[in-house]
Amino acid sequence: MSKLIPAIQVKNLAFYYGGVKKAIEGVSMDIYQNHVTAIIGPSGCGKSTFIKTLNRISELEGEVKVEGTVHFYGQDIYDRKVNINRLRRQIGMVFQKPNLFPMSIYENVAYGLKIAGRHSKSELDGIVESAIRDAALWDEVKDKLQTSALGLSGGQQQRLCIARALAVKPRVLLMDEPCSALDPIATIKVEELIHSLKTHFTIAIVTHNMQQATRVSDFTAFFNTDESRVGQMVEFGPTTQIFGNALDQRTRDYVSGRFG
Repeated sequence: MSKLIPAIQVKNLAFYYGGVKKAIEGVSMDIYQNHVTAIIGPSGCGKSTFIKTLNRISELEGEVKVEGTVHFYGQDIYDRKVNINRLRRQIGMVFQKPNLFPMSIYENVAYGLKIAGRHSKSELDGIVESAIRDAALWDEVKDKLQTSALGLSGGQQQRLCIARALAVKPRVLLMDEPCSALDPIATIKVEELIHSLKTHFTIAIVTHNMQQATRVSDFTAFFNTDESRVGQMVEFGPTTQIFGNALDQRTRDYVSGRFG
C-alpha cells in the first residue's frame, strides 16, 4: 500500500454557529490525498457542518466561531492571512441539490474561470470541455453547450455542478449528499464519476446512504450526537473496518441499522 498523504488535517475542531450554538466538537481526522472519505451519521450530528468548515463556506451562513485547527497541505486555513476565495477554488464544493445559474451549460462551467482571471476564448473552450469530460457529461451535452443548463435532467445538472467545480482546478472536492435528490440510475453515474475522479482529486462526501459509503469510499468517519456531546466523531478508519469490524459499539449499531 502506498504511503498515505494527508491533504487536510483536522485537530480538535469545534464549531459554533452565532458564536454560541455548538454544532461539532473535538473532531480530529485526516483526509487523505487521492482517496475518498465518507462522512456518515444520523441527521443533526454535524456532518454537513463539518464538511463546510473545510473550505470555510460555513462563514457564508452568518457569524461563526472555530476552535482547533484545519490544515490544508500544512497551511492553517483559518489563519487571517488566508485568501478565502483562493482557498475555495482549491477546495471545491458540490451541494445536495444542483445549484446551477440560469445561463447556458457553457457559461455555468466558465463562470468561476472568468471570476478567477482572464482567459482567451480558446483557453476557456479547452478548459470547459476538459471539465465536462472529467465529469462524464461531454457526450450528452457537447451539441447543446449554448442551451440553458436548467433544461438538463437532475443527474446531468449535478454532474454539471461537478464540472463547474473541476474547471477551476481544485485539489480537493467536497460533496454534501450529492445523490440525495437523484434517481438510482443518476446516482450510479455520479458514484462511477467519484471513483474515476479520485485518481486526480481528493474527495470527501457526506452521505446518508450506507451502501453508497461502502461503494465509493476508502475511509469513513462516523459522527453521532448523544445527550452529553454534540457533533462528535465517534470513529474514523478504513471503510472496510468501519463496516466490517468497527471498534465502537455505537458505530457497529449504526452501520448495521440498529439505530439512526
